[in-house]
Amino acid sequence: MNHVQKRLQNYLEYCQDQKRLDAKTLQAYRIDLTQFCEYIQPADILEITPDILENFLAILHKKYKPKTVKRKIASLKAIFHYFEYKDLIEQNPFSRIQIKFREPVLLPKTIPLHVVETLISTIYEQLSNAKTDYQKRNALRDAAVIELLFATGIRISELCSLDTGDVNLHDRTVLIYGKGSKERKVQIGNDDVVNILYRYKNNYEKEIESSGHFFASQKGRKLSDQSVRRMINKYAVLASIDLHITPHMFRHTFATSLLEADVDIRYIQEMLGHSSINITEIYTHVAMSKQRDILTTKHPRKDFHI
Repeated sequence: MNHVQKRLQNYLEYCQDQKRLDAKTLQAYRIDLTQFCEYIQPADILEITPDILENFLAILHKKYKPKTVKRKIASLKAIFHYFEYKDLIEQNPFSRIQIKFREPVLLPKTIPLHVVETLISTIYEQLSNAKTDYQKRNALRDAAVIELLFATGIRISELCSLDTGDVNLHDRTVLIYGKGSKERKVQIGNDDVVNILYRYKNNYEKEIESSGHFFASQKGRKLSDQSVRRMINKYAVLASIDLHITPHMFRHTFATSLLEADVDIRYIQEMLGHSSINITEIYTHVAMSKQRDILTTKHPRKDFHI
């Protein structure tokens, strides 16, 4: 292991042991920083100049989309901040370069509410019409998963990681561990959602215990992100829904629907687990039905008599 690799390994261990970053963030850091170290070899990462950084950033802009470049820059800034913290460098090379580029604003994709209703209804139809115990148990679990996605705006990774005790049906709450190991608790407000979760939990008691997670397969394994994606696609096809629905679209729909119902954006921020209100404000751009209602009923033009 050379000096560059050693410094990279020390930094990743620091991120894991002291900053307590999650596995996905650590993997992203590892990929981004390894790429940079391969570019600068055989130079020592502590001797990086602003010119080297600017040349590397120019290469990134040619190869990747702005969002990916932004992430890779954040990874680099983080490690040089660490070097400053450890007094390994006298001056941070990022302090001598200006980084400004326009990242396109991509509006969150939502699911029309009548489509959500159709999808969920289809799952319950499959549950009612199941011919085998295997089909019935699958549909029961699938209903519980989709209902919770829409009821709480939980991320798919958070849902699949829920431990046995994170879902308290007596208190009707879900304890969610979000990005950066931040905890939040979200209430389940709908009786039907609570009831299907009770039915699922009672039916899957052995599998839940075996997997150590609230959502499990019939083989007693933790439910995977990919399993949920396949689940959604299956029912979308059965319901003849001509829309590609992803798990994250339930989160977007949850947030937009609440915003359109006049829920304070700060409550929505808290329920989604966003660290900044700026992230949540993206939903103000997609709440078009609320905007239409306001401009139809509140705009003074309606009172003109011409």
